[in-house]
Amino acid sequence: MKFLMLLLSLMVRINLGGCESFVKEAEYQQYVDKALVAYDILDSETGAGNDFLGWKTLPSGTPESLLKEMEAVRDCWKEKKVDLVVVIGIGGSYLGARCAIEALSHSFSKQLSSKGDAPEVVFAGNNLSEEYLAELMDLVAERNAACVVISKSGTTTEPAVAFRIVKEHLEKNYKDASERIVAITDAKKGALKTLSNQEGYKTFVVPDNVGGRFSVLTPVGLLPILLAGFDVREMLEGAAEMEKALAVRGEENPAVQYAATRNLLYSVYGKKVEVLVSYNPKFQYLGEWWKQLYGESEGKDGKGIFPASVICTTDLHSMGQFIQDGDRVMFETVVSVENANRSVIIGSDKENLDQLNYLAGEHVEHCNAMAQLGTKLAHIDGGVPQIELSIDRLDEKNLGALFYFFEYSCGISAYILGVNPFNQPGVEAYKKNMFALLNKPGYEEQSKAIRERLEK
Repeated sequence: MKFLMLLLSLMVRINLGGCESFVKEAEYQQYVDKALVAYDILDSETGAGNDFLGWKTLPSGTPESLLKEMEAVRDCWKEKKVDLVVVIGIGGSYLGARCAIEALSHSFSKQLSSKGDAPEVVFAGNNLSEEYLAELMDLVAERNAACVVISKSGTTTEPAVAFRIVKEHLEKNYKDASERIVAITDAKKGALKTLSNQEGYKTFVVPDNVGGRFSVLTPVGLLPILLAGFDVREMLEGAAEMEKALAVRGEENPAVQYAATRNLLYSVYGKKVEVLVSYNPKFQYLGEWWKQLYGESEGKDGKGIFPASVICTTDLHSMGQFIQDGDRVMFETVVSVENANRSVIIGSDKENLDQLNYLAGEHVEHCNAMAQLGTKLAHIDGGVPQIELSIDRLDEKNLGALFYFFEYSCGISAYILGVNPFNQPGVEAYKKNMFALLNKPGYEEQSKAIRERLEK
C-alpha cells in the first residue's frame, strides 16, 4: 500500500502509518497528484515568488572560498581570544543558527569546567526587552566579546537597537572594535552595508534570492554555527544529499508525501493545527525555526495550517491532556532521532522503593522510545493523526538534511494551498503602527490617527 510508504534509503525518512485510519487511500492519491503539480511548479521555478528560490541549490552550490572566508573570521577571533560572540538578528536571521547550536551543543556546556576552544554564542536583536538587553550587556562587559550582526537593510528595529548598544560597547572598550564586528547584509545597499564600508567591517552577503526563513544554509546560519565550533561542511553535505534525493520526482518523494498528507488533513478533515513533536529536548528550537518557516510561508490570504510545537515527554504532563482529549483540530508531525549519541543505563536498587527494578539494565532511551510509541497509540485512538519523520542521529549532517527537507516540503505545501511561499505581507502591519507610536519621521499622519483611535 503506497500510503504506508517508509523510505529507508533517505537521511530523512517518513512514515504515514499513523494517518491510515483517518483518511482514504483514494483521497491521499488525489492530494499526491496535487503535490506533484506543486512540485513541478517549484522545480520549474514558475510559481509565485520564483525570484526567491536561491535556497534550492545552496547545499550543492556553496563555494569552498566562502567557507574559507568564514573560517578566517573564526581563526582571527581565536587569536584575539574572543570567548563570547553576540549574534544580532531576528526571525530567519537567528532561528536557524540557534536551532543548530542548541541541537548540537552539550546541554550543560556552560556549567562544565572544560568548555573547549569555541566561544559561547548568545543572541540579541530578537526582542525589544530592555531587561534582556541590560542583562546581555552585563555579560558582554565581563567577557572578551565580538559581534555578528545580520540584517538585509540595517534598519529593522529590533536588531538595529541591539547593534547600536553592542557596537557602542565594543568601540569604547576595544581599539580593534572594527575587527570584532562582522556584518551579514545586502551586497550593495542599505544602512548596514554603508556603515560596514565606512568602518571597514568584514561582510558576508545575504543573497537577494534567499528569504530570511530559508537562509540557514547561507552565512546567516553557517557563520554562527561555525563560530560555535560545529562542522558546517558536514551540514552542507547532508543538505546536498537531501537536495539530490528530492530532485527525483514521484510519489515516493518524502517531501511530496509530507506536503500531500498535511494538506489533505487540513483541507478535507479540518485539521487546522499541526503540532511538531520531538522526544529530544535538544529540538526545542527546531520547533521555533519550523514554526516561522511554515507560519510565515503559509499563513496568508485567510489560509494556512497553524504551526505549534511541543517537547515530550515533558509536555505530555502539560499539553498532553489537550492533545489527547481537546478539540480535534490538530494532527502531529513527530521528528525522531533513531540512535542516541550517548548511553545511560538504568541500574538495579536493592530496596526497589521506586519500583523501577523491572527496568534495570535498560537504556534510558529505550524508555523514551516506548513512551513515544505508547503516546502514538493513545493519540491515534484519541483522534489525532500522526506523521512520523526520522533521522539516524543528531549531528551536523542529519540536521542539514532535515533543514533542507522542511524547506523543500514547505514550498510544495504552500503551492498546494495556493499561496506565495516566499512573501510575508502581513508582517508589515505591526511595524507601521509601532513606527507611528514611536514618532518615527514620516509617520506623522498615521501617528495622529492611531492616537485619536486610542483616546476613544
